[in-house]
Amino acid sequence: MTVTVRTLKDSVDHEVELKGWMYNRRGSGKLLFLQVRDGTGIVQVVVNKKDVPEPVFETAKRIGIESSIIVRGRVTKDDRSALGVELQCSDLSVIQEVHDYPIQITEDVPNIDKLLDKRHLWIRSRVPNAILRVRSEVVQAIRDFYYQRGYVLFDAPMFTPASCEGSSTLFEVPYFDATAYLSQSGQLYGEAGALAFGKVVVFGPTFRAEKSKTRRHLTEFWMVEPEVAFLELDGVMDLAEQQIQYVVGRALERCAEELKVLERDTAILQQVSKPFPRISHAEAQVVLAKLKAEFAASGNEELQKLSNDILKSGPDADLGAADETVIGMHFKQCVMIHRYPRHVKAFYMKGDPADPTKALCVDVIAPEGVGEIVGGSQREDSLDELLKQIEHHKVPMESVEWFVDLRRYGSVPHGGFGMGVERCVQWITGCQHVREAIPFPRTIYRLNP
Repeated sequence: MTVTVRTLKDSVDHEVELKGWMYNRRGSGKLLFLQVRDGTGIVQVVVNKKDVPEPVFETAKRIGIESSIIVRGRVTKDDRSALGVELQCSDLSVIQEVHDYPIQITEDVPNIDKLLDKRHLWIRSRVPNAILRVRSEVVQAIRDFYYQRGYVLFDAPMFTPASCEGSSTLFEVPYFDATAYLSQSGQLYGEAGALAFGKVVVFGPTFRAEKSKTRRHLTEFWMVEPEVAFLELDGVMDLAEQQIQYVVGRALERCAEELKVLERDTAILQQVSKPFPRISHAEAQVVLAKLKAEFAASGNEELQKLSNDILKSGPDADLGAADETVIGMHFKQCVMIHRYPRHVKAFYMKGDPADPTKALCVDVIAPEGVGEIVGGSQREDSLDELLKQIEHHKVPMESVEWFVDLRRYGSVPHGGFGMGVERCVQWITGCQHVREAIPFPRTIYRLNP
């Protein structure tokens, strides 16, 4: 009977066949312990010299890490194992014998750049494998969240004629006799979908040509972008809150083993529950100013250094990385910051009727230094105001004429947001850099493999 590591516990006291790769080996003399992985997990295989033919024992003793093998034997209980079982080998055959596997992590601090050069092999190792399993669950949870609520999946094009967020971060692509750009966001197309279907979700890769070197940025990442007709700012915040709580809950429920492998302290994740604190950008400035003063006077060198970067761009600017980090430290929870100065936000965000200098927008800041994971807003639904903003932001009218049509023909209040999958995964898994949260990261320095 052929089994997988994940289903081994259902075959106790049965003879089985397991196909996979040798992950590690220890032991000597007459007893070998092989760690065998098959993509669903890792199990210990006991090879006792007295229980197998001599050639089988010598083969088990000789083959290198990542040799592809077929193991046959009896499943037995083992309370010391995380699986609760191990495999007593009776036979072993080799599909391909491997030696000198290029990934040997022996340094106290692994060389991440070298490992990323071998990313196609590194993803077989425990930690990246666990992170990417969590990513898979996060993506499925997102899909389930919107499917269960009746959203229509609405695919946006990757080639676009204009910028959604700002022309300085566009990847330009020759497009026959014209110029196209890789999509920064599917949001504008999502707005068209919302006015056709009521509520839609755009989910796919997006691209930003930001020359950023921080642990929070990729040049290619995945984003989920719900867009809903008749949804105003409070509803946008409610939806983001519900989605984050659902996704984190799913990861905690279904990825417990992976989070153990990652040695993730899940205390903050377990506290994720609505309502999230909601503060305006102006209120955030007050909190940050107070913390800046406290950190400066703390006598703690690390906090004093952080204090220098708080509110570095001034009170009417977007929040910087240090500001977001400190807000997360202060609240120890996801925080919703709304009504940023309108001039730092995109042309399609609606102005606040109570204060036109502010936008009806929201960013969700995750704790533990991850920063913004969600950015959203109520959209500008007035034709005249949208035209003013297009002119003010110097957006080429010919590239958004179709978008303006949405305000000419049946405009309604509507809103939505975008959540970066990788930052969400980075936060849930506790990995240090967002590049670990995607199978093959693309950064300012990396295009291979």
